[in-house]
Amino acid sequence: MEPKYHRVLIKFSGEALAGNETTGLDPKTLESITNEIKKIYDLGIEIAIVVGGGNFWRGRYGENMDKTAADYMGMLATVINALALQDTFEKHGIPTRVQSAITMNTVCEPFIMRKAIRHLEKDRIVIFAAGTGNPFFTTDTAASLRAVEIGAQVILLAKNIDAVYEEDPNENPQARKFKELTYDEVLKRDLKVMDLTAITLCKENKMPIQVFGLKDPENLLQVLTGKNVGTLIR
Repeated sequence: MEPKYHRVLIKFSGEALAGNETTGLDPKTLESITNEIKKIYDLGIEIAIVVGGGNFWRGRYGENMDKTAADYMGMLATVINALALQDTFEKHGIPTRVQSAITMNTVCEPFIMRKAIRHLEKDRIVIFAAGTGNPFFTTDTAASLRAVEIGAQVILLAKNIDAVYEEDPNENPQARKFKELTYDEVLKRDLKVMDLTAITLCKENKMPIQVFGLKDPENLLQVLTGKNVGTLIR
């Protein structure tokens, strides 16, 4: 089975790690994700991951808090998720390194671009935690930034819905599903796939984004072997 890409960055939302729950970590979901990651890892694909923290905290939750403090709390939540993924991956024999944009040497490495690339070249998965390390930026922007920095060929955006729609399909079951979009169409339609900063960064660096649903665990493997799954933005 020949993979379509050699080096990829996968973005998981924090909520995806909670499974059917609204908060926390679901062990069955972690196992399911790990099993699918193992399949693509065994194909020789170099894998980097950015994970959100919404299953524990989002900056917008702190309505009465200082925005900077609330955002830093969200960054710390992503570190929890990154360490949980690392632990599960390594129990399945997948060597993994966590790099944080906020220095915390006791639990993970600081983000160093060249070191991250070297890990990938040595067949280690690299999980980027703590977003960009700056308040006012989302983990979507972190995913776009890290993908460009490490020279990924595509961003794989794992969502709770299976593609990009013109409206929320949970609210409008008749909403049109897109198979392919340009960056400008996403911006013009305000489709909320990623935040505007992330989409603009991808556009400027010609970084394609493949949006797909995480509920079907086979989707990740299908995307990476060239199947037409979800929505491609380029």
